[in-house]
Amino acid sequence: MKTWKLLLSLLVALSLIASACGGSDGDDDAADSGDSTTEVEASDDGDAMDDDEGEDHSDDAMDDDAMDDEEAMDDDAMDDGETAMADGDCAAPVNNGAGEGGDLTLLQWQAPSQANAHLSSGSKDVLASSLVLEPLANISPAGEIVPRLAAEIPTIENGGISEDLTTITWTLQDCIMWSDGTQLSADDVVFTWEYCADELTGCTTADSIGAVSKVVALDDLTVEITFDAPTPYPFEPFVGHGVPILQRAQFSACVGEGSAACSDQNFMPIGTGPFMITALSPEDIVVAEINPMYRGVSEGKPFFSDVVIQGGGDAESAARSVAIGEADYAWNMQISPDVLGTIITDDSAAGLKLSFTSSVEHININQTNNRAEGDDASNYPGNPHPILFQNLELVEALSLAIDRDLIVEIGYGDAAIPTCNMWNVGVQNSTNLNWCLTQDLDRANQILDDAGYADTDGDGIRETPDGLPLSFTYATSVNAVRQSTQDIVKSNWSEIGVDVEMQAVEASIFFDGTNADQSIWRFPTDMEMFTNLPGSPAPEPYLGGWTTENIPTLENAWGGSNMPRLQSEEFDEIISQLEQTPMSDPVRNDLAIRANDILSFEGGAVIPLALRGSLSAASNEIQNIGDLNGWDSEYWNIADWTRG
Repeated sequence: MKTWKLLLSLLVALSLIASACGGSDGDDDAADSGDSTTEVEASDDGDAMDDDEGEDHSDDAMDDDAMDDEEAMDDDAMDDGETAMADGDCAAPVNNGAGEGGDLTLLQWQAPSQANAHLSSGSKDVLASSLVLEPLANISPAGEIVPRLAAEIPTIENGGISEDLTTITWTLQDCIMWSDGTQLSADDVVFTWEYCADELTGCTTADSIGAVSKVVALDDLTVEITFDAPTPYPFEPFVGHGVPILQRAQFSACVGEGSAACSDQNFMPIGTGPFMITALSPEDIVVAEINPMYRGVSEGKPFFSDVVIQGGGDAESAARSVAIGEADYAWNMQISPDVLGTIITDDSAAGLKLSFTSSVEHININQTNNRAEGDDASNYPGNPHPILFQNLELVEALSLAIDRDLIVEIGYGDAAIPTCNMWNVGVQNSTNLNWCLTQDLDRANQILDDAGYADTDGDGIRETPDGLPLSFTYATSVNAVRQSTQDIVKSNWSEIGVDVEMQAVEASIFFDGTNADQSIWRFPTDMEMFTNLPGSPAPEPYLGGWTTENIPTLENAWGGSNMPRLQSEEFDEIISQLEQTPMSDPVRNDLAIRANDILSFEGGAVIPLALRGSLSAASNEIQNIGDLNGWDSEYWNIADWTRG
C-alpha cells in the first residue's frame, strides 16, 4: 500500500506541476431512480449547492522525506494495541481493526478544487472536505439534527437553547482529537466563527453565521453562540458538513486578507474526521488515508484504509466504471434516463440511490448588467440589466413557453419532477405558481405582444420598445443532460421570438469557488442554469441565501449566494420574520410560501424547471451506506461503510 500511495502521490505532484504550467480541465454535478427515497415534510405546526483555482503546491505537499516520515508515524500509530501520545490527558484511540478494508474509490466527475467547505458553496468541495472536517452536528437523510462533534443536541428542555431563543450552547464530546494529535476545543469553534465573520476571508458560508453576534468558549468543551435576535431555528451555524469546524492552530494566519495565501491549508486541512488528505490536485484527484486519531478506530472505523476521489470524465463514464466494478461509488448521476438504464441494470455490479429534498434545476435571470465593462459587469448596486431587471412580464412569458414535462422526460426520468417552486418541502410547497407547469405558447406570445415587444426587422427576434433585441447569453456546465435542457429551452423560446446563445462551461470553472470569470458567482452571462442544494429542512437557511445582503459583488469578492442578484425588500423582510418565528407557529408555513413565490417568480430573477433528486451509484459490495443523504454530504457516514 505504501508503494501504491507513493506512486499515486508522485502522479499528483506531476499533475500539479502540469496544471501550474498550463491549467487543467475539471468536471460536473447530480441525479434517477433508486432504492432510497426520503421525503422531508414540514409539519402542520410549521416545522419544516453544484464548484477553483490550482496553484503548484507540489514542493510542500509532496516532499518525499516528509511523506516517508508521515507514513512511518501513521503506521506506528495504527498498530493494534499501541497507544500513541496525544494532547493533554487524552490518549490516542487504540486501533481495533480500523483500516483493514483497503482502498475505497469514489468518482466525482465534478472534481474537488480544494477541501475547505467554507470557501465553496458547491457540493464537490464539500464532499472532499467531509472526509476530514466535521461540524458540531449533521442533518440525517430524514432531516433530523444528529450529534457529530457535540455530545448532544441542544434543546430548550435540556437547557442548551435559552428560553428567549437568543443563545444556543453546545457541549463537545471529550477527547476528540485533531489528526495532528492535539485536542479539539471550544476555542476552535470560536475561531471558525471569527474566520468567517471577517468578510475578507471570503467564506461562502458566511450567511450561516450572519445572525450571530458572538461566540464564546465557556470552558474547553462548552461554547455559547449568541444571536442578534431570537432565533427559533438555531441550527445554521456549524450544523452540516458545509459548515465544519476548523483548527485554529492551522488556520490562524488565514483570516481576512491572509486567506489568499492559504492554499496548503485549504488543500489538506487538519481534521477530526475518519480520513486525512495527503494529496490534492485541483479538478483531478484527492488522496486520503485513515486518520489514526479518529475516535472511531477503537471500534474498527473506518473500515477502509485509503480513499481516492477521482475526478475527470463525465457522469456517464463514472456510471460505467461503477457498473463494471472498477470503482465503488459514483456521485451525481446526471445522465439521461434512457442511457442510464442501459448502464445500471439488474446484472450490473452497482445500484442507484435516490433522495429528494428541494434541489431545483433553475435558470437565473441576471438582474445586473453583465454587459458592462470590466469589474462593473454584473456588479451591484446601481447597475441594472438593460432588459432583464425586474421584468416580470418577460419572465412570465419565458416561463410559460418552457416545456418542463419534456425536460424531465428526456433528461431525468423518475429522478426529477417538473416544478414552479424553488422550495418544495411538505406543506410549504406553494401551489400559487402551478400555472407554469403547463406550456402555453399562445399566452406567452400574447404577453410579449401586450408589452410592446415586436419583431420589427423580420429576423424572428423581438425587440424591446427601445430597440434592444431579446437575444441573450445562456450558460450552464458541460453535461449532456444540461445541454439537452438548453436545446429544449432554446427551441421553446424561439417560438415566442426570443433568441439565446448557449454556452457550455467546464464544471470546474462554472462552479469555481474562487469565483473565476465564468463562475456562477461572477455571472458574466444574461442567464445561467444549475441546481441549488439546500442544507436544511427549515426554509430560512436556504431561502435566506437570496436576500439582498447576499448578492455577490466586487466588494465582497463575489462571495455571496444570491447569484441572480434578486432585489426585493418584501423578500428580505419575510426572511427576517421567518428567522424570528417559533418553529411551532403555523404562520411559518405562510411565510415560507410567500418567500418562495417572490423568489420563484415575482422577483423576476429565477425560473424553476425541475425538482431533482440526488442520484448516485454505489457498488453492490459497499454496505452500510444507508439512505442517500440529500440534506448533507453523501459521505456523511463514510466511517460506517464496509465492503461485503
